[in-house]
Amino acid sequence: MKCKDLISIADLSQSDIEEIFNVTRELKEWHNKGYDEKCLNGKILGMIFEKSSMRTRVSFEVSMVQLGGNAIYLTQNDINLGKREAVKDGARVLSRYVNGIAIRTFGQDTIQELARYATVPVINALSDYLHPCQALTDLYTIKEKFGTYTNIKIAFIGDGNNVARSLAQICAKLGIHLHIASPKGYELTPDFVSKTKQMADGNDLIHLYQDPKEAAEKANVLYTDTWVSMGQEAEEEVRRQAFKDFQINSDLLKTAKDDVKVMHCLPAHRGEEITDEVIDGPHSIVYDQAENKLHVEKALLKLLLRK
Repeated sequence: MKCKDLISIADLSQSDIEEIFNVTRELKEWHNKGYDEKCLNGKILGMIFEKSSMRTRVSFEVSMVQLGGNAIYLTQNDINLGKREAVKDGARVLSRYVNGIAIRTFGQDTIQELARYATVPVINALSDYLHPCQALTDLYTIKEKFGTYTNIKIAFIGDGNNVARSLAQICAKLGIHLHIASPKGYELTPDFVSKTKQMADGNDLIHLYQDPKEAAEKANVLYTDTWVSMGQEAEEEVRRQAFKDFQINSDLLKTAKDDVKVMHCLPAHRGEEITDEVIDGPHSIVYDQAENKLHVEKALLKLLLRK
């Protein structure tokens, strides 16, 4: 990886992504054989979590332990970045204490400012705008299951949110067609789609629909996320009405390929964006996807913190 930080998939080249995936595969294979490379012995990851989390927190902490390092968990109450003290001051001070920073926050601008002033690597563990670690995990899992990206059609059913944006960026980087079905008013913006087209060297790889069945037709992968993300609770009832026809269920599976794989970044609101019979059914790779988050993050930490 040539870049100091992981702020956005847009900052990565295709070769960067392939390097991350190759290291992920090696680390996962070694782990499954009972061996974890202690390449980060003595290294410490500072974890700023202004949003609560299960998978992201646990996977980053376990990643550091398995690689021989340690992690320090800092909540909004502990640090109150940007309010108790300026982001630039927090970045400069933490850089003298830790070897890297993972941040899960609301504003993408907070992450960008943190990375600008930090002298250690900064990893975007989630913002309201982007979720690059998730996108890397998703495409690694797809490659693991299918063995290739060639002729793979991904259909994302749901909100044009942070997950959809990062997924669109990585598909543009890797030359993969992504079909996104969202209710009117919840789509990816034309400006964002235009920018992803530039990442794809002018190729039209992101296709937007308002009909889930049209997007899902002959898809190899069906992917969804919750209709109401953290911080959107005030919109809950409005969103449930808007998204009520955008559910991955047994009927939607019939429009996709017979061997379709179903993905969800979790947490799932069962009975809303996905039914029990699908997430617990034979097409689901949701928990393999969740497991791979650990191994992808280990690869990122090894590549960034070992420099």
